[in-house]
Amino acid sequence: MKNNTKLGAILAIVGILSGLLFFYLIAAQYNPIIDAHVAAGRSDEGTSVSITFAFLGWIGITAGAIWAMVLYGFLRKEKWAWLWGTVAATIQLLAGFFPMIPAADADQPPSTMVIFVIAAVLWFGMLFIRGVKKNIILLAFVAGLAYVLTFIDGVAPISKFVSTKGIDSFWNGVYAVSQQVNWWGAAAWAVFIFALLNKKSWAIPIGIFAAAMSMIAGYPMGINNALFEVHRFSMFLPAPLISTALVIYLALPGTRKMIEAWNKSED
Repeated sequence: MKNNTKLGAILAIVGILSGLLFFYLIAAQYNPIIDAHVAAGRSDEGTSVSITFAFLGWIGITAGAIWAMVLYGFLRKEKWAWLWGTVAATIQLLAGFFPMIPAADADQPPSTMVIFVIAAVLWFGMLFIRGVKKNIILLAFVAGLAYVLTFIDGVAPISKFVSTKGIDSFWNGVYAVSQQVNWWGAAAWAVFIFALLNKKSWAIPIGIFAAAMSMIAGYPMGINNALFEVHRFSMFLPAPLISTALVIYLALPGTRKMIEAWNKSED
């Protein structure tokens, strides 16, 4: 399977088709899910969906275009093709996963699940074609969880900003100034994954940065939600908790040695 450019080209074609399918699905779900939340008296959630779905549409459709470039790369037997295929699949994982949550809340079918499943197959397919070691795949996978969950923590402040306007001045300000911190943190986790897989010496520093972003923005919202809003474990806490575990793991000498050994291994 390693260095199998024919398989890579086939997966790239699947990626292109999944990008086109995602274009249709996200557009078809956009207004029905917004309308369902508004009808249920959750206009704040409707606002959140209107912004987030549009953003995911932009990057998810772009991922389909990246797959076209990847197809060209595999047909030309270019060394960079697998990495950009990983980039496209990573974007599609997020674009396929998150819309399932507001769809379920609105009693709508989670149609983008098919994109998420295809993207997962494509993601692991690119890593197998590259010949990535299992311990590196596992680390990238856990970082991928932090990437998705940190993005989700950046969605919640949108609706909370709307619902707390004129009610809670301090937390309304917190949601306003922290929302993009989570999304930047999610982007940093994605960059960490690409740097790790592509044997970049700065992978660990960017991972520590990504973890810090997720923790700084995630813990205040998660703790406040747990103690004063839902009075149970908050679903906003997994992102900073996983990021905390990762930053500790990345700081260990054994992790540095493992990554250095991977960086020095032959292609």
